[in-house]
Amino acid sequence: MKIINKLKQLPNQKQDGTLPTVSTSGETYSRFNVAEDVVSQQKETVTAGLWSGGIGTLTTFFASNVQTVSQKRHYVDVFDAATSDETRAVQFAVAFGHVDGNGSSKLGTQESPASKAIYAQYKQLLLNKDASRFVTAGSGSTDYIYAINIERARQKESIDFGNWEIPLQNITTHTQNATGSVTVGSNRITLIDDSSIVPGGTTTESGVVYNIVSGSIDNGVHNTTNPVYYGLFYPSHGVMILDGKMLDQQLGFSTNLTASNAALSEGNNHYLLFNSISGSAAAAGGNVGFEARNEQEITSTHYFVRVKNGSFNFSNNPSYVTGSVGDFKNSSFVGNPKSYVTTVGLYNDSNELLAVAKLSKPLLKSFSREALIRVKLDF
Repeated sequence: MKIINKLKQLPNQKQDGTLPTVSTSGETYSRFNVAEDVVSQQKETVTAGLWSGGIGTLTTFFASNVQTVSQKRHYVDVFDAATSDETRAVQFAVAFGHVDGNGSSKLGTQESPASKAIYAQYKQLLLNKDASRFVTAGSGSTDYIYAINIERARQKESIDFGNWEIPLQNITTHTQNATGSVTVGSNRITLIDDSSIVPGGTTTESGVVYNIVSGSIDNGVHNTTNPVYYGLFYPSHGVMILDGKMLDQQLGFSTNLTASNAALSEGNNHYLLFNSISGSAAAAGGNVGFEARNEQEITSTHYFVRVKNGSFNFSNNPSYVTGSVGDFKNSSFVGNPKSYVTTVGLYNDSNELLAVAKLSKPLLKSFSREALIRVKLDF
């Protein structure tokens, strides 16, 4: 479909010193020269703060109080404010998975334990078809994982790799049911991805994956020759898989691995991860948080509207003329008409308005002035 631009004007007026009148002929539309005036398929990667409102650092964490009991057995939504209802937006969720369902109970039903369902879900989403376990550089094949899943609307196309950091506080004590008493200690680590030392990551069937390592955005990977690996990062899915064994060893999670058919198997281990994240911010007085940015590729088409000196020097605003014959209301415009361009309309060949571009301020146009207006459409 061809695009033409339309700058509203009255037809060219007389310039012989006589008082001009409005006629019914003249240029109203100007057709683009596609070869010279239109530049399409311009791609640009744009990043922004990941959290609600474009914020780059999340320092307040509140577990959902509107999820059902069944939902909470599988995962917990994390909000940025205490009121987690329809007025707030989910920022991310945390979950725990075990390949055999340990750490959560069948609850007397034939359904799979929550942790088994979670492990199977992430395995199907993220691993190659022939893989049976998550394999991390920290402890190799692991039967149990913790997952951080960024809310879809937050991540846009993907999380900006190399531009996120999450703090975790060590756990000192907790009850068998992790939703109960959880105490965090004084030791904190920060995790990032290893994109700075492994550019491009590893390509898998589910997309590019990076390792999660000990480090910080400011200082990079801690010990680049021998990093401490904590899991796997899938930027296009907005998912961070943390190795449960490493969290037990390094942060004292003491994950509940009781078999699903045994007493006290309802561990709700994912609340350990929630308390580790929220406890980090609380212990630091709100001076640390979950830092992250999203990214998306914007495709743009640029339309160059070339307004030559002899064109579009008149306005069709009723205040521009007076009288029944359309005399200039401002007599100084005789022989030297002026107009102010405020809007450019993009039309198709059927004279249907497709898009409107507004100038930041009115642009003075006269016979002694030309203009080049660039209209950018993003897709």
